[in-house]
Amino acid sequence: MMGTIMRHLTIGKLAREVGVGVETVRYYERRGLLAEPPRKASGYRQYSADAVRSLRFIRRAKELGFSLAEVAELLALREAPEPACPDVKRQIATKIDDIGERIADLRRIRGALEELHSRCESTGSLGVCPILALLQEDTP
Repeated sequence: MMGTIMRHLTIGKLAREVGVGVETVRYYERRGLLAEPPRKASGYRQYSADAVRSLRFIRRAKELGFSLAEVAELLALREAPEPACPDVKRQIATKIDDIGERIADLRRIRGALEELHSRCESTGSLGVCPILALLQEDTP
């Protein structure tokens, strides 16, 4: 590479640079999301700038709510000879729908918890707690 200095990082430096833990890097290697570099004569692995980019990609995708399986699919699309934007866009649309469903579920759960909370006057013993009694009922 002309004019570019190729940096090599140990696993600790790679993890610090990207803001993840060393065990996270190792986990992503075991899962096949991050290529495991060969060991040098010293026994240390030397990670390249590509590893930094890949790890940042993984971290950012995880921050956006993608599962590791979904991250693997995105990585495969990124590495494809001719990345297909429609495929990536479709995955994003699917994730948006998934998040919408989770938000609806969380709102439903919140409403149910607020209802339970409103039924309790916090004055009895645990033996007569209306919240615990409702949670114990066999009704769906």
